[in-house]
Amino acid sequence: MQINRYRPAAFDSPRTSLLRLSLGVLVAAWLCAGSVEAGSESSAESLGEGPATFFVSVTGSNATGDGSVGSPWATIDHALNNVFDDSLILVGPGTYFGRIRLDRRFATGVVIRSQLPYQARLRNNGTVITVFQGEGITLEGFDIAHDGAGAGALVIQVQDLIGPAGGSEFVSRITLRDNVIHDSWNNDLLKINNGAGQITVEGNLFYNQEGSDEHIDINSVTDVVVSDNVFFNDFEGSGRTNGNDTSSFIVIKDSNGGDDTNLGSRRITVQRNVFLHWQGSSGANFVLLGEDGNPFFEARDVTVENNLLLGDSASTMRAPFGVKGCRDALFRHNTVVGDLPALAYAMRLNTEGVNLPNENISFFNNIWSDPTGSFGATASAGSSNDFSDTPIGETNSWQLRRNLYFNGGSAIPTDPAELINFTDDAERIVADPGLPTLSGIVLPRWVSASGTFADGSATVAQVFARLVDLYGRPLSGSAGIGAADPANTSPEDILGRPRPSCTASLGAYESAEAIFIDGFELGTTTPWIPVP
Repeated sequence: MQINRYRPAAFDSPRTSLLRLSLGVLVAAWLCAGSVEAGSESSAESLGEGPATFFVSVTGSNATGDGSVGSPWATIDHALNNVFDDSLILVGPGTYFGRIRLDRRFATGVVIRSQLPYQARLRNNGTVITVFQGEGITLEGFDIAHDGAGAGALVIQVQDLIGPAGGSEFVSRITLRDNVIHDSWNNDLLKINNGAGQITVEGNLFYNQEGSDEHIDINSVTDVVVSDNVFFNDFEGSGRTNGNDTSSFIVIKDSNGGDDTNLGSRRITVQRNVFLHWQGSSGANFVLLGEDGNPFFEARDVTVENNLLLGDSASTMRAPFGVKGCRDALFRHNTVVGDLPALAYAMRLNTEGVNLPNENISFFNNIWSDPTGSFGATASAGSSNDFSDTPIGETNSWQLRRNLYFNGGSAIPTDPAELINFTDDAERIVADPGLPTLSGIVLPRWVSASGTFADGSATVAQVFARLVDLYGRPLSGSAGIGAADPANTSPEDILGRPRPSCTASLGAYESAEAIFIDGFELGTTTPWIPVP
C-alpha cells in the first residue's frame, strides 16, 4: 500500500501570501490603468466590483486632481482625508518628501499601497510617518527612510493622542505590511508608544537605526503583533559608519509609567521573524523585555516564538534574549544558531534600577546551537564561554524545559553563581541539531536601482523564505526533529505551517510531516491534498 504525504489544500505561508499580494498589486494596477480612461471615475465602484480605488502620483495635484487614475492627487495625506471607508489608495512610483499624517478613523479600514512594490519612496528630514489619531489604516509596499544625516527623531511613530489618556478610544487597528523601513539617522525606525493598541507589523524588512535606539520600540502599548519580518543592520551598505552603539532590534517596555492608559506593555507577540547581522552594543539584545528600571512590570503577557536568530556577525551582543523587570513571558520554538558572539549565549534575566524581580519566564522547545564551540564567548581573545547571565534573586520564577543545546561538540558551560544553567533543564537534549553553517549570507538590503534586494529576491517575502530555507531548516536526522514537548508546542512554525500535536520538532522550523489524509497527526480536520 502506498502512503502519500499531504499538505493543507488552502495553505499559504505568510511569505507566499505576501508574494501573491505583491503580484496582485501589479496586476490590479495594470487593470486599473487599462480599464479607466483619463478623467473618468476613479473607483472600482464605478466598475461594479471591489472597494473604491484612488490614486496618488508625484505628478498629481491636490488642487485640481480628483483621485482618478487620469487626475491623481499629489499626497497621501490629502488622499486619506478625501476617500471613503473601505477604500484602496494606490501610490505611484517616485519620491514623496515631507511628513505623512495618518490621522483619520475608519470603521472598516483603508489600505494605502505602493502601486509597484517599494517603488514609492517616502522620505523626510524628521519623522516620515505619524499616526496620532488614526484607526483602521494599513500601509503596505513602501520604501521608508530618513533623507540623510541631521534628520529629526524617528522614521515612523504610532502613538495615541485621541482624547485624554485612559479613554475607551485610542489609536488602533494600524497595520504596517511589506515595507522596507530603514536608515534612521536619529532614534528608532519604528516607535509604537503611549496608549496605542491593536497594531500589526508584518512582512517588513528593517535595517539601520541610529544610536542607543531600536528597530522597534514597543512602549506602553497593548495587543501588538510583530510577525514575518526580517531584521538586520548593514551600516556600511548605506555608506555609514558602524559605531557598535545601537540598541536592541526589538524592545518591549514602559518608559512613562502611569502617564497614559497603560502601566506596562501587555499582550505582545513577536513571532516568525528572522534576526541577523548584529552590529550593535555589547549591552543589547535581539529581543529585550524591559529596559528602564521602573518599579512595576514593564512588560507582561509576552510571547516570543518561532523566530530564527542568526549569529553571523563579529560584533558582540549581550544575549539574544533579555528580560528586565517583567512577568509572564514565553520563549518557545526559537532557533538561535551561529557564533554570535555574546556575553551570554542563551539569555540574560536581571533587574535594573528599581525593577521588580522577573516572574514566570519560560523557555520551551528552543534550539541554541553554536557549531564553533565558543558558546557565549565574546569577540575578545581569552574570554570564557557563558550560557546565561541570571543573577540570583533577580528572577522569582522561571522554567527551562525540553530545549536543545549544542556547542560544536565541546562542553556546554555552567556557572554555580548563575540562577539558570542548562543542567536545570531536566529534559534537555545535548546534540547536533544539524543546522546549516552560516557561510555566504548576503545581507538583503533593498537596491532601488535594480528593483531587487541584494540577495536577488524581488520581495520581502522571498528574502524571508530564502533565509529560513538556507539557515533555519535542520538536516534529515537532526536530534531536534519530533522532539518537542507536546504540552508546550506552538500551533505553527516559522513558515506558518501547522505543527503535529504530538511529534513536533524543536526550534522554529517544523520538519515533521503528516501522512494521513485527514490531518490526524496535526490534530486538525482540515482537508489535505498530496504534495506534487
